[in-house]
Amino acid sequence: MLVRQLLVGLLALLVSSLSLAQVVHDAEYYILKMQNGDKWQKEDVEIDRRLQALRKKYGQPPNIVFLLWDDTAFGAVGFPALQKNFGYTTPNLNKMAAQGINFTRMYAEPSCTPTRAAMLTGRHPVRHGMGAVGMPHEFSGLRAEEVTIAEVLSKAGYATGFFGKGHLGDIEESYLHNQGFDEALFTPMNQITSLYNPQANAVNAVLGLFPDIYPPDPYRLDNPGLVPAGWVMNIEGEKGNPGREWCGTSNECFSKFDPEAERRTMAFIRKNAEAKNPFFVAYWPNFLNFMAVYMPKRSVAGLMVADSFPAVDDFVGQLMDELHNLGIAENTIFIAMADNGPMVHSPPAGWGMLPMLYRGGKGDFTEGGVRVPAFAWWPGVIAPEQTVGDIIHITDLYTTFARLGGAVEHIPMDRVVDGLDQTALLMNGDTYSRRDYVFIYTGKELGATVKGRYKRHWIGAGEVASSGMPEAYYDLYMDPREEYPQLVPLIHTQGQFNHMLARHRLFKKKYPDMPSGKGIPYTGLSNARPETKAIGERVRAVVKEMPFSIEEYLEFKVPGEDKVGDWGH
Repeated sequence: MLVRQLLVGLLALLVSSLSLAQVVHDAEYYILKMQNGDKWQKEDVEIDRRLQALRKKYGQPPNIVFLLWDDTAFGAVGFPALQKNFGYTTPNLNKMAAQGINFTRMYAEPSCTPTRAAMLTGRHPVRHGMGAVGMPHEFSGLRAEEVTIAEVLSKAGYATGFFGKGHLGDIEESYLHNQGFDEALFTPMNQITSLYNPQANAVNAVLGLFPDIYPPDPYRLDNPGLVPAGWVMNIEGEKGNPGREWCGTSNECFSKFDPEAERRTMAFIRKNAEAKNPFFVAYWPNFLNFMAVYMPKRSVAGLMVADSFPAVDDFVGQLMDELHNLGIAENTIFIAMADNGPMVHSPPAGWGMLPMLYRGGKGDFTEGGVRVPAFAWWPGVIAPEQTVGDIIHITDLYTTFARLGGAVEHIPMDRVVDGLDQTALLMNGDTYSRRDYVFIYTGKELGATVKGRYKRHWIGAGEVASSGMPEAYYDLYMDPREEYPQLVPLIHTQGQFNHMLARHRLFKKKYPDMPSGKGIPYTGLSNARPETKAIGERVRAVVKEMPFSIEEYLEFKVPGEDKVGDWGH
């Protein structure tokens, strides 16, 4: 009882301090602020002076370019010496790392949809129902009530563009041009759709997706049944206008997507540079095509990931050159990173998903799932040849970009924003992070908590002794692969980790998690195909025969459904 009273009192103290802050953060931030606030305030005075000098020099806030690709282990790019051992190279990404910051403790979410939602909203995806990987037909997506970084920067006068893999749902409110981007070309789903074609079905890469290539099945009663007929691979649109399906659903359209997204990214940059508009542009390539044939092979390794890197790497080089040619490199911050660790659990043969230093990969709350390669490049502002050991989280980019863009006042203050302002880390370098903790969710479950060099696993910790003390504590300096839990040496951290969790959950009680948006897939497309329109027609026809409403049907939570698209399970 006394412990609970102390925790409630601490929560009251933390909440009372929120009125002094522009943004509501999680409880742990206020613990750090109590101890470091005076130091941070002094740093911020100097940072503001430098940002104001840059704005005066260039007449506008800095441009922001953000590149996000898939499924890559920390160390797989940015470290030429390691690449020598694996038969491939990424010279431009390595150059970017050498000319700026190479982050060694950038944490993402365990899989692609959660990371992408976390970056755009600055919030752990568990807070808004985007913690699992969606598949068609999803009937779900990023809810309209979330305030994306594109919306925040738009209010500060930025032009905003998105080109690439969205994977944020198949409902109209989740479309990227409905989430703050002035123009967008995006995929509602992920790279699995590169297999959703008759050719892949013919070689059994997928099964039963195209019944028309089989002899007639005399026992088939339901059409389309389990087949997600009418799904859409790519959508384009402009803010305030209906979307349009782009190209189609063939693998040829999948192959055309990344080159088109690159072309639009460059055109967006050139257009706004010439107009002297500050801009935020996100390029998130599909990167991996399950049906791609590299003949001849592009790398000595000859593995799918190694052979996919040259396209992204070439674009990075072209982009840095173009920023210099346009005369805006010194007023543009460029950040590139992976969305999660490699698919080490039952990966396709010959893909070369390297786990490297850390254990686990995509979907795991171990370091191999969430610690990713990441680089920041900003000539004249970010000093070159920096290897930074501070903790930074994908959500921090949201708040940091808002600070750089002079848009913090547009961040919503009615919810927890997990992202912390890391401008000091970017501009001052190593040891200037404002974060020493990470909460790592897998789906809706809290998998682990990191605090500095130490980590506690909350689930999957093995058998618990009769004393109630789990073997769940790790020293990441001594055991970066999280293979040898330290019970006795680290048992003194148990109470402190428990209090971290208590504060976190009390904050969640005050600011409850919300579900994702729900709706009929692929509405709001001006050129929708008949089979796409038929999705909603089938739902309405089904519900007409049932004793429940469409709203009840769409909002019903299937027990365990989040485990299907949750790689960690």
